[in-house]
Amino acid sequence: MKAIKFIILGIGLIFASETQAQISVNLNVGTPPQWGPSGYSNVRYYYLPDVQAYYDVQNSNFIYISGNSWVRHSYLPRQYRDYDLYNGYKVVLTSYRGNWPHAYFKHHKVKYAKGYKGKHQKSIGNKGGNGNYKSKGNSDGNYKPKGNGNGNQKSNGNGNGKKH
Repeated sequence: MKAIKFIILGIGLIFASETQAQISVNLNVGTPPQWGPSGYSNVRYYYLPDVQAYYDVQNSNFIYISGNSWVRHSYLPRQYRDYDLYNGYKVVLTSYRGNWPHAYFKHHKVKYAKGYKGKHQKSIGNKGGNGNYKSKGNSDGNYKPKGNGNGNQKSNGNGNGKKH
């Protein structure tokens, strides 16, 4: 009788640990920014062909080449301070899992060259003000995303956009 109790307890612990693993995986993805394409709430990375950079949704930062190395910053490089993230095309990297999406940069750079446009994308939120998305109050003029990107806007969930 005691052996049966241990077996049942063991099976219960196995199921509990699997459930916990599923929960932690689902919680690792952050909230997409307002300029992100709607319909992709569980994606970690976007590739931005026009600026040859990546955006990490989980960590709310951009990944791009600076000098000879890849860096992570909450802003784009100075030369892209006037880049409109709402109108720029975002390639949604649905199949990549890991911390180094730029390992495939040579492939992405060729497949999604500057100016690449796939299917029409609708952003999660809307641009405010006059539509010029220059940073506000940032001394170096670089765009810095604010907050968690949720605001009061709602996604239409249409899922349009280019999948990788």
